[in-house]
Amino acid sequence: MTIRILPSAVADLEDGRAFYESREVGLGDYFQDCLFSDIDSLVLYAGIHRRVFGFHRLLSKRFPFAIYYRTDAAKEPVVYRILDCRRDPKRIRKALGQS
Repeated sequence: MTIRILPSAVADLEDGRAFYESREVGLGDYFQDCLFSDIDSLVLYAGIHRRVFGFHRLLSKRFPFAIYYRTDAAKEPVVYRILDCRRDPKRIRKALGQS
């Protein structure tokens, strides 16, 4: 099974990495490794997570971030966004294209 990560999610991941790297050298790399580990878990657990704003939401184990994804026709996960849970829910909804 393959996991598709859309450019919007890659940009979110890069923004999060830059934020944590600015806090402490090496923390950005740790953030990125942890999030990729969480994304890799979708190979086994795609589709079991709670639906929020029309997407499945996987909460990261180490950082306050959520991975928003859907499964395609072949039941393969497609990651749309990786967003900071500390943000205003209205901003998260807007980032996910909801009104």
